[in-house]
Amino acid sequence: MAIKIISVPIVLLITISTFGYYLWYKPKVNSIIHKIPVSVNTNTAKVSRETLTRLKQKALLAKCFIQEHKYNSNVCFLIDIRLPSGKYRFFVYNLNTDSIEISGLVSHGSGSIGKSDELIFSNIPNSNCTSLGKYKIGNAYEGKFGLAYKLYGLDKTNSNAYDRFVVLHALECVPNNEVAPQPICESLGCPTVSPEFLKQVKQYIDNSEKPILLWIYY
Repeated sequence: MAIKIISVPIVLLITISTFGYYLWYKPKVNSIIHKIPVSVNTNTAKVSRETLTRLKQKALLAKCFIQEHKYNSNVCFLIDIRLPSGKYRFFVYNLNTDSIEISGLVSHGSGSIGKSDELIFSNIPNSNCTSLGKYKIGNAYEGKFGLAYKLYGLDKTNSNAYDRFVVLHALECVPNNEVAPQPICESLGCPTVSPEFLKQVKQYIDNSEKPILLWIYY
């Protein structure tokens, strides 16, 4: 009988302690969880059929070039400079699934702006123009704009890219989200993206054992 009398308070104490633990600690756990930042990429491209057709055509040609020159065969960077600068036009393209992984804004050169809506492209030094063509993404370095990647022009239309200091880098004036119909800031010929987008692109470049192909087309 004595054992039964003692066991009741013990069971009651355990029940109260368990209930109290739940009430006391659960709010604290939840508050910690909500404070943990969750990184979610919202730059998913909603492209028109025309843009998607051009994208897939370039991707098909890119596959042939990549296979022949032993570049990264999983992903390439395609920039459709025909699209307005305020719309996503830098596409990280998955060559295995033929799909867009992420997309972002990218500037064109100030020298590429003419009197009409048509852009001007040039390979001439000091033209401040964007140069069309395929680029090999080279090593990273810290320049006056922070992290940047050297670019090597692979076509006659962009063969002077390295000597012109045309590089892939970020600027604060480039937004992370679409602003069309408003344009974004211009560069001196470099494909310039937002700091946040460069962080995402950096993961692809730094984790790739082979060079990644970047292709600017119109």
